[in-house]
Amino acid sequence: MSSSDSRTSPDPAFPGAADTRREALQWLASLAKERRLSPKTVEAYGRDLRQFLTFLTGHLGEPPSVGAILALKPLDIRSFLAARRMGAVQSRSLMRQLAALRSFARHLEREGHGTASAFAAIRTPKVDRNLPRPLSASAAVAVTDTETRAGSDRKPWILARDAAVLSLLYGAGLRISEALGLRRRDAPVNGIDSVTVIGKGGKMRSVPVIPPIQRAVEDYLRLCPYAVPPEGPLFVGARGGPLSPRIVQLAVEELRGSLGLPESATPHALRHSFATHLLAKGGDLRGIQELLGHASLSTTQLYTKVDAARLMDAFDAAHPRARTK
Repeated sequence: MSSSDSRTSPDPAFPGAADTRREALQWLASLAKERRLSPKTVEAYGRDLRQFLTFLTGHLGEPPSVGAILALKPLDIRSFLAARRMGAVQSRSLMRQLAALRSFARHLEREGHGTASAFAAIRTPKVDRNLPRPLSASAAVAVTDTETRAGSDRKPWILARDAAVLSLLYGAGLRISEALGLRRRDAPVNGIDSVTVIGKGGKMRSVPVIPPIQRAVEDYLRLCPYAVPPEGPLFVGARGGPLSPRIVQLAVEELRGSLGLPESATPHALRHSFATHLLAKGGDLRGIQELLGHASLSTTQLYTKVDAARLMDAFDAAHPRARTK
């Protein structure tokens, strides 16, 4: 490796001794280039390591070297996690932080510095997985229907735009970032019955689009006052720029009030509703996983618990035996 390589130029933004800072930079570069993690994930991992090195500087009384990190005991790492927990950091964030530190430890091992066994000895924090909170089928349809907004003082093209975006969330199970990431050339119009989206981790998938969604997008494009170029964003804001997710969230908040829906009725709840309603109608779990773009089937399986919970609620409300003491 040449002397001009980034490994020879420690980043002062990282706490720690010079060798630690060099390895931190090399590790981040490998995450981006070799493992092809998203920029946001690389940024989060870098932030996690900085926090850990800052803690170690105070915990050890000096900036930690690579040798000091390799010599850490499980108690040292537990002390860091406990300090983070006292700072009101939730289990999910601690789980990601520990994953980042283990990744850095493996990097040190691959580079021939030695074994960092303490990181593998720490038990991963348990995360309570809250069940998704879908809308009822009638509420989900009402949220995506432009007729629901009859009498609104907003411009017709904006109402049609919001309806088209929300239709993609409920009718195709897209994340809001995926829907707003579509380009004009990707629009499911003129007989095109699918869209290709880029999901988490930069993974691409093709999602079928049913006729009602196609019509909603066609209505929006017909009313839109702006000439949207093929490579431009499909959905634009009031001034013609890219549509902000916050605008869609505000539209749903307004609908919550007019339809009497709970606070759990959010744009993402429409994606939950898509999966839950498909499963209730006999949809295949593996197929739903592919439609949603879940990396793990266990994530999709949460919807089986939602469906079971809904069945038990119906049983408790209606079955005579449920009221038997």
